[in-house]
Amino acid sequence: KKNKTSHIQLQSMGRITSFADLMGMIKDKASQGKAALVSSNTKSKTVSFHLSVLRATTHDPSTPPGNRHLAVLLSAGTGSRATAASAVESIMERLHTTRDACVALKSLIIIHHIVKHGRFILQDQLSVFPASGGRNYLKLSGFRDEKSPLMWELSSWVRWYALYLEHLLSTSRIMGFFISSTSSTIHKEEYEEMVSSLTNADLLREIDALVGLLEEACKIPDLPFSGGKYLADKITHLVGEDYVSSINELYTRLNEFKERSNTLNFGDTIELVCALKRLESCKERLSEICHGNWKRGWIDGFWGLVLEVKGIIGNLEDNYGQIEKSIVGFGTREKRYESARFTDRLIIGYGDAVRFSSGRFSNVDRFNFPVSGGRL
Repeated sequence: KKNKTSHIQLQSMGRITSFADLMGMIKDKASQGKAALVSSNTKSKTVSFHLSVLRATTHDPSTPPGNRHLAVLLSAGTGSRATAASAVESIMERLHTTRDACVALKSLIIIHHIVKHGRFILQDQLSVFPASGGRNYLKLSGFRDEKSPLMWELSSWVRWYALYLEHLLSTSRIMGFFISSTSSTIHKEEYEEMVSSLTNADLLREIDALVGLLEEACKIPDLPFSGGKYLADKITHLVGEDYVSSINELYTRLNEFKERSNTLNFGDTIELVCALKRLESCKERLSEICHGNWKRGWIDGFWGLVLEVKGIIGNLEDNYGQIEKSIVGFGTREKRYESARFTDRLIIGYGDAVRFSSGRFSNVDRFNFPVSGGRL
């Protein structure tokens, strides 16, 4: 009876619910102990970061990576390029060698934090790792953890989250800066001036990438039925912040198109209509995902701008339906409308080496719309 009571208490505390959980705890203690022993005998930064990664990516589904361990890993951005590279290598090694869904999700959360809160030197190392690797950048499209019903559910989160982060990195590559990054700021007027200097083709390409990121966000799995709520909530919160940042970027670009409405040719108009239709299809799902205090009034204003730009385009062509019919003549790529103008452009794979330092925003900081919620 005493043993049964203890087991129930442990279950209610979210620590041990099965033999698999017990084995996970043992693995965590063993790997951390080994790393701590090695760390005590060496001053290697690589070993230190490896230990922090192990402590931040335990097998426990009830605890996301701790702030203290995330801070240690983010501190790698204050050192040399070699220091930053060793931290990213430790994270990627943990991600690619584990077969546990909780460990994989926590590793992906760390990557997301680097994109959002890391210094540029750390972000840059993340963007070029690996130097080659093809489309499946994080190599988790076939991830499966069948130890328990919970791990099976969380496996779908691993596959989706990895793909979402691939889209986030790819979109950042196209934009020339990291989406949702809080590491730098720029005056709003200066940023809008830079956007106004872009060609219609560049604006449409960036809008296409941003809408694609939001489309991937809409595919977020349902909350796990068997547990793992804390991990799911942490991921949802991070994605929600990306949503606010993405529509901030879209707002500036749609406003620019609003100013250029009298100079748009028919091809540009079709491109923009396609993007607006895809964007509107995301609205309901995004509102379900980001139902908290996410600058609600400002977001509503953004969707109002979408309708306004759509109306301007309709007035320009006298018949919005005529434009929609023209879309049929354009092919689709990965369920996304694209103009024939983009078919000859260079498509950069997710694994290609990209250094944002050579982009058009290389010598300036960025303006960031503030998002709700504290940063870690």
